[in-house]
Amino acid sequence: MSKFRVGITADVRKSDGEPIFGTQVLQLLDHPDISWEYMAQPSIDLSPAQAASYDAICAMVTRVTSQSLSGADRRLKLIARFGVGYDSIDVPACTRAGVMLTIAPDGVRRPVATSALTFVLMLAQKVLIKDRLTRAGRWSEKMDHIGTGLTGRTLGSIGLGNIGAELFRLAKPLDMLGIAHDPVADPALATALGVRLVDMDTLFSESDFLTVNCPLNEQTRGLVSARLIALMKPSAYLINTASGTIVDELALAAALAQRKIAGAGLDVFDEEPVQVNNPLLQMDNVVLTPHGICFTDECMRRLAESAFRATLDVAAGRTPPYIVNPEVLPQTPNAVTGGR
Repeated sequence: MSKFRVGITADVRKSDGEPIFGTQVLQLLDHPDISWEYMAQPSIDLSPAQAASYDAICAMVTRVTSQSLSGADRRLKLIARFGVGYDSIDVPACTRAGVMLTIAPDGVRRPVATSALTFVLMLAQKVLIKDRLTRAGRWSEKMDHIGTGLTGRTLGSIGLGNIGAELFRLAKPLDMLGIAHDPVADPALATALGVRLVDMDTLFSESDFLTVNCPLNEQTRGLVSARLIALMKPSAYLINTASGTIVDELALAAALAQRKIAGAGLDVFDEEPVQVNNPLLQMDNVVLTPHGICFTDECMRRLAESAFRATLDVAAGRTPPYIVNPEVLPQTPNAVTGGR
């Protein structure tokens, strides 16, 4: 019986060749029936040859298209994402090909919620501005940059799912008011968190710190529009750690430039990497990070653990958690419903 072959995309390796999640977690794949290797990655797209070479692929940013899965000799059964977003994966093509797609919400829940809270704290305390004053020896100007106290302020979230709920849990000791918009939110969860569910207009008009915690899909692409941004208070801040294309970046930049809102914390952008002529780069009321603010040892370890455990489940004939396309299960060899 041949071994269950696992490919790990090369984009998880640092410049020194070590994986971003550390080597210890790789011990999860130490199994007599499993062999694994780092994949050669000549392009951003998974190739048909790679789909023919592995039973499972653990992927970071690699794109999977219908062409990727077009080979007649394809053996691929699973794509396990190191993350929760999957706009780089052609899900219908995976389903047609009988390839299961899993994500890792358990890996990002705390790290991304912590990142959103980091932006809240940095913006409230005006950390970036005060850092620049200190480096330039402009101590006398510190009284011109009084921060925003959080007690009694309103923390808003687009989304009350995995990450949004965790953000409210983390923020609870700060004595902020919580509001959220989520058409599929569990009212019992909202009550337990002390979060008031509101419509979108109310969310934008009442939030002092508005965070984006929803997935990117056809319904959310461009959701944060110029109209909604115009409803925000002049003292309010927008924080996006979800996906750049959820927010109308041009409208946000205009609002920031005209001081119609107080500032923003952005980890994601319309175009990545950000072009040098992007006006956001020149603004002193914006904190920017390179789609990696949540990248910590904890985050990377948890992402890898989730992806590797999904791989072990499929190799053993179990159904893994967090399947994006569960309709593929009857077509997947050795997969059984139920699982853990």
